[in-house]
Amino acid sequence: MGCTQGKLMVAKISPVEEVLPAEKLILFGLQHVLVMAASPITSVFLISKALSLAPDLTINLISATFLVCGLGTLLQSFGPWGFGARLPFIMVPGGAPIVIFLTIAQQTNLQTATGAVIITGVLYFVILPVFARLLKFFPHLVIGTMLLLVAVNLVRIYGSIITGRPDAPGFADPTNVYLALATIAFTVLFARVLTGMLGQLSILLGLLAGAAVAAIIGAMSFAGVLPGPLVSVPHPLPFGVPTFDFIAAIPLVIFSIISMAEATGQTVAISEVVGKEGDPYQIVPNTIRGDALMSLLGGFLGTSLIITSGENIGVVRATGVRSRYVTATGGVILILLALFAPLGRLANAIPASVVGGAVIVFCIIGAIGIDMLRKVDLREHGNVFTLAAALAMGLLPILVPGLYSKFPTNAQIILGNGLAMGTLTAVLLNILFHHVGRRTMEASATSKEATKDPNIRPAEGI
Repeated sequence: MGCTQGKLMVAKISPVEEVLPAEKLILFGLQHVLVMAASPITSVFLISKALSLAPDLTINLISATFLVCGLGTLLQSFGPWGFGARLPFIMVPGGAPIVIFLTIAQQTNLQTATGAVIITGVLYFVILPVFARLLKFFPHLVIGTMLLLVAVNLVRIYGSIITGRPDAPGFADPTNVYLALATIAFTVLFARVLTGMLGQLSILLGLLAGAAVAAIIGAMSFAGVLPGPLVSVPHPLPFGVPTFDFIAAIPLVIFSIISMAEATGQTVAISEVVGKEGDPYQIVPNTIRGDALMSLLGGFLGTSLIITSGENIGVVRATGVRSRYVTATGGVILILLALFAPLGRLANAIPASVVGGAVIVFCIIGAIGIDMLRKVDLREHGNVFTLAAALAMGLLPILVPGLYSKFPTNAQIILGNGLAMGTLTAVLLNILFHHVGRRTMEASATSKEATKDPNIRPAEGI
């Protein structure tokens, strides 16, 4: 009897709460880290090269970025005191915040850019109660559209990692393109051929196979891995005492609101992927509080905003490994990368084109968005126009960079961000079609579920 009860208790454990054996935690955690490792490194190199920072300062910033990402990943995975979602999230430096941080630094100085990050981190907490009241305006129609735009945006970003900048001499070097395609091919091959745990590690194995090919053809060098210090401890306030200029911080503050909307979509998406019980919208404030706290800490260590990553949602969906202890292990690995310098240099040695081959994972995020949109009745007039307009406004700045380059600088911050414009359009049109006038009454009369998400297709229409 006792044995039977024990088996029943084990069976009731939610996949997100499952504690895997140590070797699986390490391998699956490493898989998450390798998929996102390019983000901290490229973000620091972008700032370092643009501002001509000293090598020692660059190493310090790489260490600081990995450290904050690791601590943030632990925070999101365990969620103590309402800071973090208790979901399998990885945290990364946001691409748009890095560009905004760099712009502020170039227009003023690094002390003001650091102060802008700290101001934004504090205002996250101020804005959150207001934003939490608006979550009803983020139904599946909005979240699904957002995830589609996230996928397209990540494909564009990682595509540019593969090719390099158009004005660079090695732009679209066939070797880099072949390495990316080889990594994609290896990942798909492993996912098809391997079974069990090895099949779940297909992304990691694909990256390692791509790196092995790079090493064989001489495109990957280990010469810079061992030379240098063994331990790298980030220094607080590496740019000196921050300067607090609220006007200069406005672009980052505006982005923080966009980031809250993005965190909403990611929380709903990952909750559905892992089968988390309860209303995912109730967890959203916890996710945002984790982002706010890590961004605040990052400001004191010289980074820009640190936010939850959309990349790892695709990893969770592709592998079917839903345990938050896996990403927690990934957080520990990130902290080790931050403190043990040779590991960070080894991660940096993997060619960018190989990491760009992980683009297949980001397309899975788009597939999750499509799956959400399947629950929406797109035969309904308002829904189809909301989706179409949101995709138009979101895809234009993503697919046509510089579309708004002649507009005022402050306007470009919103208009030029495809994810922001698409999400904002979807929210506003959803309100217009479903929360204004008689349509609200019609939607609320359908069912309790339709009241919470008026865009979900009724059962008889499926």
